[in-house]
This record gives sequence, C-alpha cells and structure tokens, in this order.
Amino acid sequence: MIITSIETFSTDNVALVRLRTNDGDEGWGQVSPYNADITSQVVHRQVARHVLGLDASDIEAVTATVLDREHKFQGTYLYRALCGIDTALWDIRGKRAGKSVCHLLGGKTPSFPVYASSMQREITPEAEADRMLALKEQFGYQSFKFRIARECGHDEDQWPGRTEKIVKIMRKTLGDDVILLVDANSGYTPAKAIEVGRLLTDYGISHFEEPCPYWELDWTRQVTDALDIDVTGGEQDNNMNVWKHMINTHAVDIVQPDICYMGGITRTLQVAAMARQADIPCTLHSANLSLVTLFSIHLMSAIENAGKYVEFSIEGLDYYPWQYHIFSPDYKIRDGRVNLADTPGWGIEINPEWIALSDYHISDTGSRF
Repeated sequence: MIITSIETFSTDNVALVRLRTNDGDEGWGQVSPYNADITSQVVHRQVARHVLGLDASDIEAVTATVLDREHKFQGTYLYRALCGIDTALWDIRGKRAGKSVCHLLGGKTPSFPVYASSMQREITPEAEADRMLALKEQFGYQSFKFRIARECGHDEDQWPGRTEKIVKIMRKTLGDDVILLVDANSGYTPAKAIEVGRLLTDYGISHFEEPCPYWELDWTRQVTDALDIDVTGGEQDNNMNVWKHMINTHAVDIVQPDICYMGGITRTLQVAAMARQADIPCTLHSANLSLVTLFSIHLMSAIENAGKYVEFSIEGLDYYPWQYHIFSPDYKIRDGRVNLADTPGWGIEINPEWIALSDYHISDTGSRF
C-alpha cells in the first residue's frame, strides 16, 4: 500500500488533502486552518517529497520520516502541513478496516458533549450573554466559553471594565446550573491573572484558558499554583520538549493540544498519553467547524483521559463564513452533544461545490522536486 499521490484543495482559511495509494485507497485529511493556502505550498514543497513512495499503513513511520528529513525547518507550518497527510492516512486506515477512526482508537460511537465557544471580543457582554442563552434554549448546551482580557493584552482589557462585567452578566443570565469557561488568549502577567482568577472563582468559572503568554510556562505555572480554578493551555504548542516540560512541571491543570497545529492524530495521541501518565485531563482545542472539530470528536471519544467536553465554535456565516459547507453530513447538536456517523474512516463526504471553489495542486510519483 504505497502512497502515490497527494492533492491539495485550498482556500485562504481551509485546505483539504486527498491521498491515494497504488492499491486504490483514497483518504481525506486537512491541514491546519488559517493561511491554509500557504500551508498547502508547504505540503508540496517540504512534505510530499518525503511521503510519496512510503507505506501508507505505517502512519507513525511517515510522520517520523517527514520530521527527520526536515529537521532544519521544523516549525509551525511544517506541522500544519503534516496534519493533512496524517489525517488522510487515518481515513485510509479506517476505511480499510471498515471502522471509524474513533473505533480504531479504541472508542465506540463518536459522540461527545461540547461547549459553545465564542471567538469574539468585540461583542458587548449583554449581547454575548443573550446569544448564549438562545443557544442554550435551542440546542441544549450546558457549557459556554467566552473571551476575557485583550489578546496578548499586557494586562489590558478589550475595553475598560469589560472582563468584570461579562463574567457577572454571563453568570446572571445563564444561571448557576451551567458550566462557564473563559479564554484570556495570553492576556496577563501572573499577578494580574491571579487577580482575575479570583474574580472568576467567585462566579463559579471552572476553566481559565491561557491566562499568560503561552510561551511563558513558568508564568502560567505560578497562576496554576495560586488558584483552585482549572488553568488550561497548550493549543499553540507542537514541540514535544515543550509538552514534556509543561506536563512534568504541571504548568497547567488541563492540556489542550490542537490536532491540526500538532501535526495530526499521531502526535496528538503522544501528548494525550504523556498527560494520562501524569493524571492530567486532555481537552482538545478546536476553534472552528472545519474538519478539526471532526477529528477532535473522534479522538476525544476514544482516549482514557478525555476532559468533559469538546470545543464547538458558535460563530455563524457572518463571522466565519469559510467554516461551512465543506463536508457532509454536517455537525448536529442535540442536548449539548455532537453525534457523528460511526462509518469507516472519518465518515464524511467532501462537498463537490466546495472543491469547485478551491485551488488545486498535486504531487505524485512522477513529480520532480
């Protein structure tokens, strides 16, 4: 089962990968969203040349080969590109076995609770609370995440007083029976994060995401040590040495790798396994409704140390138009859960209409590099 071609179908924010073998297998994957057209170029320039001709059944060896051959250029774009190959190979593995990826990983039907995740800071606290309440009533969400601080804010708020106001309004509007989470997106120094964390604790917020610049792990650990609330992080990280340090020092209470930023399922499983050995839960980062959320539900439904929920973007066509109409069947929320088809591989079909609007490139065994 030799890899014979790698195709990319890309737009600015989403790029899919179709991988084929000499046995007639076909698998679909996705590179990391955002600047996905650039990442597609990396697929063909730095990844395909090492992958073509390899055994598609040995996904771990494919991953290791790419990272070894590109050891001088390991950075975020390489991992983002590798994800497209890795996830397409897992699709093939599932199809050949007649099982969903979730089932291959030891899970059952891919189904998991989700939390409604807001991507907006420009929205007023009142408007944010109102739309969350409407989602609760319509889809049965019981968990909600909203944004505080200014992104990389250096202890500044999006506008003065917004964080304190939105924390209070969200709890008052949604009631005491829901789970509330916040994301500070690297907003604070340790002292300010601890101050804000005490406010969050007073209002029963249970999840404080990325309180400090994510590259300042020692700062984050100070916050974790000072607060009872769960401090979480890791979405940006892909270096295994960083993950080892984060987990071994218990810099966070919950790890949040992103499958697409990590380079795929294979490397994300390694992080989840390290966290399990340290008795740390894993709650994946999946901040849009492209295939990353699909991948995350399959993996979270199978790992032993899965957290309570999967992140699920609530942004509509007016805010994230590019995350829709990529594949079918689409996500459906009922009683705060996403249930996926338990069919081979990823269990989806790529929409031809989306493909028709994308830019196409191919590398195959006849390509010259």
